[in-house]
Amino acid sequence: MRNTKELLIYIIKRLLLMVFTFLIIFVLCFILIRLLPLNNASGPGKDSKTFFMMQEALGRMRKGDDGKYYQTPVLEQLFVFIKNLIVPPTYEANGEIHTASRWGYSWSISWLASPDEILFGRFPPTVLINVYSIILSVPLGLGLGIFMALKKDKWQDNVLGIVIMLLISVPSFVDSFLLQYVFAYKLGWLPPIRADFNGSWFTAEMFTSMILPVISMSFGSIAGYARYTRAELTEVLTSDFMLLARTKGLSRGQATVRHAFRNSLVPIFPMLLGEILSVLSGSIIIESIFAVNGVGSLFLQSIQTRDYDVFQFVAMFYILIGLIGGLVVDISYGIVDPRIRMGGGKS
Repeated sequence: MRNTKELLIYIIKRLLLMVFTFLIIFVLCFILIRLLPLNNASGPGKDSKTFFMMQEALGRMRKGDDGKYYQTPVLEQLFVFIKNLIVPPTYEANGEIHTASRWGYSWSISWLASPDEILFGRFPPTVLINVYSIILSVPLGLGLGIFMALKKDKWQDNVLGIVIMLLISVPSFVDSFLLQYVFAYKLGWLPPIRADFNGSWFTAEMFTSMILPVISMSFGSIAGYARYTRAELTEVLTSDFMLLARTKGLSRGQATVRHAFRNSLVPIFPMLLGEILSVLSGSIIIESIFAVNGVGSLFLQSIQTRDYDVFQFVAMFYILIGLIGGLVVDISYGIVDPRIRMGGGKS
């Protein structure tokens, strides 16, 4: 009962801190992106009348006495934006009254499309690449970690340790370029970029084109899982209860699987949970290198084109996923190991 009360108090505190953090980042993102000059591609090139009328309705511009439109001060835009989130504004176009999107509109990525429509339309390739990456990296990383722990200080452990340190140290974009150069341009085994979408994400052509970005995203995860698994399992294998298990007649393999590996998963399980929660986040660098039209490339594109509303929505989505993921991971420690009390160490 006490543990349940402590957990509830801890969750409430973390939720309040999460909301406070989210609001601070929201304000910073809103101000910083609007301090950048508006890109020419984001201007009223397609329909200037609609552009200015909707900008005025959203509080981004105001009409001066000379009939020209001027940008509204940033702080005033912020207050209007928050008000629009609660009560969406209306505007007149072609003699009809329309209700505007709460999050605004895209002016360059997809003309007059709402940011939520654009973001959710980019989910499929990002989710597929992340799911394939998890399927590849989790068993391979855990398996390498177990193998290294059982071969501690032997040549197999030393060689794999060097490989893992290289994978951790080398930036992901370097791995991506090397894979693209060797397997796509030199050997010609795999396509260098993602295949065009032809109505299905589960075709052989689409799967083949996603192999290189999936491998690129998996390198860091494989190295991380192997390193943590090796460290935790090595410590558990030298514990007193493992000696007791062996004296009771269990073989080394049985003792490792039934006792050592289960105990070593306590700090590793939250990493796996965080990996699953990051399925929607994507990778800005890897998606850009392999021309994957996903969430990560959308975030970069919104900055490059100064598409304010799309950037704000995508950035807040990223931040929200990260904050929720951090909270779930912290809570999972207490679920995996009941001895851990939230905010109080081990009881």
